[in-house]
Amino acid sequence: MARRKLLLLLKPFDVYPVWRSENLSRISNPHERQMFRYLENRCNVHEDAVKFCQNILRNKPVEWKPIFRSNLSQPIRDVDLVVTIGGDGTLLQASHFMDDSIPVLGVNSDPTKAEEVEEFSNEIDTTRSTGYLCTATVNNFEQVLDSIIEGRIIPSRLSRMSISVNSQRLSTNALNDILVAHPCPASVSRFSLKIKGNDQSSSPLVHCRSSGLRVSTAAGSTAAMQSAGGFTMPILSQELQYLVREPISAGATSSLMHGLVKSDQSMDLTWFCREGVIYIDGSHVYHSIKNGDTIQLSSKAPILKVFLPHHLLEHSNEKGS
Repeated sequence: MARRKLLLLLKPFDVYPVWRSENLSRISNPHERQMFRYLENRCNVHEDAVKFCQNILRNKPVEWKPIFRSNLSQPIRDVDLVVTIGGDGTLLQASHFMDDSIPVLGVNSDPTKAEEVEEFSNEIDTTRSTGYLCTATVNNFEQVLDSIIEGRIIPSRLSRMSISVNSQRLSTNALNDILVAHPCPASVSRFSLKIKGNDQSSSPLVHCRSSGLRVSTAAGSTAAMQSAGGFTMPILSQELQYLVREPISAGATSSLMHGLVKSDQSMDLTWFCREGVIYIDGSHVYHSIKNGDTIQLSSKAPILKVFLPHHLLEHSNEKGS
């Protein structure tokens, strides 16, 4: 039997390099010192998790190589599995370099500790990594990996969002969400939108003045979309959810400021500001737009194969029944 080939994609160790112990002597404020020690602990916990997972891999019938996510610049090919160690951000970054042929397993290297959050709630924010899409931690990594190698679990198929600007498709598909907005958060975003079906039918054209437009996949509906007032979607849904942020004088069109784009539909958007930006899965990946540009969004992008936590699948089945 051929040995499986794995790519180990890592969140960097020194996310907070200036806050290591040797620099704490310069800080006189006790509150700041406590925060910096907490951040240093986060780095150490992550680094220990990476070493732990690597030691597990050394004893498995697999070939693997590690790479920091910051060094990833080419499409991921010629491997049987991608393992990300970090949080959802690391898995999202991996997804931008993956097609629908290779599955990914997310390992949350630094999960939030409920008791820590409660203990320090009146002092500092000790929320760590959410890891919503991450199936494994150091506590169950070997068990999950063995199940994958032995074929006892299969990946789920997550819908992604296709983005085209002026009929030219962008190379990056969104796994979580996009935000279309003016680059200055204090400026008004002006655009129009409509929903189109495969049969060329369309919704009324809606003219918007707002702080931007957010569109999410099912996987991204628990992130910024939910925080902005959206709703959680079944994780395996192929629909998109959109929300016009802070609409100005929506009036009769207020019911059209928030809704769904079905799997057989697309959203057409025309931008009417001198400048604008499409932010894809956060702030690091973006595409600039200008007045008159047209944007088309749909769920017709290649899916992503992800080994999901059981509770997400159970919740999805409950919503779908």
